[in-house]
Amino acid sequence: MIAAFLGLRLYSVLGRRAEHEEEVIQGPRPAETPRTSGGESVERGAQPARLPVAGVTPAIERGLREIAAADPRFNIAAFLEGAKGAYRMILEAFWKGDKEALAELCDRDVYEGFVGAIASREAAGETMDNRLVRIEEAAIVSAAFEAPMARIAIRFSADIAAVTRNASGQVVAGSLDDAVEARDLWTFSRNITSTSPDWLLDETDEA
Repeated sequence: MIAAFLGLRLYSVLGRRAEHEEEVIQGPRPAETPRTSGGESVERGAQPARLPVAGVTPAIERGLREIAAADPRFNIAAFLEGAKGAYRMILEAFWKGDKEALAELCDRDVYEGFVGAIASREAAGETMDNRLVRIEEAAIVSAAFEAPMARIAIRFSADIAAVTRNASGQVVAGSLDDAVEARDLWTFSRNITSTSPDWLLDETDEA
């Protein structure tokens, strides 16, 4: 089940959450404050990346600085907060089998694997009745910039109440009463030369 939790279009979630993040940290913004491609507002003279990031290794911090240097609009605090919301959005989209929505959330290879998992489930006449209880952790485990691609890997640890039902609606696996721990490692990438602000999921693994 964990391996099938694929996909991410960070912009739709990160942009909105980034605006909130900036309001909390910086307070009211002037009317002419510029906006980043991800939707977050950045005051002139501010440091959008908000580095260093507590708890990361020197290698990760170096990668984040390289990304921020290549794209001054990059905001790591907003990225992390938005990633949590995006994680929930992706899982719920997968559970519902929303292929149209997920087509915009990941690159081609990941999307094909995602669609394959949904197709297998549909062929078996099964549906997923899952619920994300909480996200325990969302931590950066690597960051790198190899022009023009920026890549960031995040380890997610979450509690999920998972239930699989057959065509008759009977529970064939799992329980909504007992949450299980899911540990995923998702790598997101973005071409910083692109006019699109989207970060796409291009690799998944179990953490």
